[in-house]
Amino acid sequence: MPRTTTVESPGCPPLRAITFDVLGLIKVTEARSKQGGVPKVVERWGEPDASRCVLAASISDRKVDPLLAVARKSGVIELISPINGDIRVSLRTVQQTDVQSQEDNVVGLHLFKKQPSESSSRSCTLLTCTTKGLTTMRSVIIPKTLGDSISDDTPTTWNVCAAGNVLCCKVDENENYALFGGKGVEVNIWDLATHTKIWTAKSPPKNSLGIFTPTWFTSATFLSKDDHRKFVAGTNSHQVRLYDMSAQRRPVMSFDFRETPIKAVAEDIDGNTIYIGNGSGDLASVDIRTGKLLGSFLGKCSGSIRSIARHPDLPVIASCGLDSYLRIWDIKSRQLLSAVFLKQHLTNVVLDSHFDDEEVAGSLAPLPPSEQQIDDDPVDTDEELPPVDKHKKKKRSKSRSLDENEEVTLTSKHKKTKKLRKLDGEDEGSHSAKQKKAKKSRNAEEDEEESIPVEQEKPKKSKVRSKDGKSKKSKKPKGESIEV
Repeated sequence: MPRTTTVESPGCPPLRAITFDVLGLIKVTEARSKQGGVPKVVERWGEPDASRCVLAASISDRKVDPLLAVARKSGVIELISPINGDIRVSLRTVQQTDVQSQEDNVVGLHLFKKQPSESSSRSCTLLTCTTKGLTTMRSVIIPKTLGDSISDDTPTTWNVCAAGNVLCCKVDENENYALFGGKGVEVNIWDLATHTKIWTAKSPPKNSLGIFTPTWFTSATFLSKDDHRKFVAGTNSHQVRLYDMSAQRRPVMSFDFRETPIKAVAEDIDGNTIYIGNGSGDLASVDIRTGKLLGSFLGKCSGSIRSIARHPDLPVIASCGLDSYLRIWDIKSRQLLSAVFLKQHLTNVVLDSHFDDEEVAGSLAPLPPSEQQIDDDPVDTDEELPPVDKHKKKKRSKSRSLDENEEVTLTSKHKKTKKLRKLDGEDEGSHSAKQKKAKKSRNAEEDEEESIPVEQEKPKKSKVRSKDGKSKKSKKPKGESIEV
């Protein structure tokens, strides 16, 4: 199971990051202030192809006409516009023989920022380095229109190592010097103007047990922008070494970090802090002046970290690796600001320092009322719906007419039932009135019977003499019957 730590993410500031993966895809991730600082993937360039895996990348992120250089596994170097992803130039790497081209991949790529501007086109300079140490420096003329022809000057090539494999390559901020190192290759510094080696490191002595540590550099970077004499290198034996060309050839300081190889090293703007990422996903900041660990970044990555990029203006860094996540970290609190899952194993990440959130906000501004009315009009869906047969239409019309007739009959029946209910209500009212009158009469009779004395009630029959002298029986008159 991947080892991750859930951290409440407050969101990250507005930024734009470009990531590269093993399938050759280039994905653009943007974080905007209006979206609460939540980064989202807005663009994807290219199609998945393992032979086009991105091995190295470099960006010249100036305001006017920026460029992005990408080195692929197939031996092609592409110059892409980081704004829309259009391929401006596609070049082939210079190989000595066809046999070496299968194993001699590009491990280092740098796109020079200092470019001479011309009226109709402009020139850019590329530096590439392969695993076997073949370094090439070429100047490419890029026209402003894509249909024009492209002229490439004769490249300058030289070899930076006689044996071993180069694994890391870095150019200083002033773009005058470059360092190279790798497996079996000690770190060496070259002057790019004269293409000559000016300094070579010396391996450290044996340890207390008499064991010699083999040379195996995995990453390196210059420590300061103004001083190219100090640089930091990470090794496969989880060591971080600080070199000073003006002091000695061996490391000035060396310390261990965790127990897995160092895979990525990046410098801070202050020139005193570095950021280290290893093969087990640990990310930490170190004060290189004292070798003291300032702290580890909160939130464990679940895969090897392969690239770290420091934003030149904002206090954040971006990291990516084999866990397929792009993570944005805060430098001061070392807290995870946001993480974006990008599906493929990531190899590199670069940051666009001239990303303007106001321009994006302007593009997302509400439309004028005239355009809103146009957009709000109903859209005819006849074109989108599939054609309907005429027989079906006739059947539908017949069913509709039948439904209408049924509704008419139902309404007439409903009216009749209402009338009947009204009449029944009137009959019930008259019947209830009659019942009330009958009750009143009954109550009156009961009252009269109670008023008659008991003695009068006993003799029910009395003898009455007639004129003839005969007695007759008289009966008590019966009460009047009441019709109910």
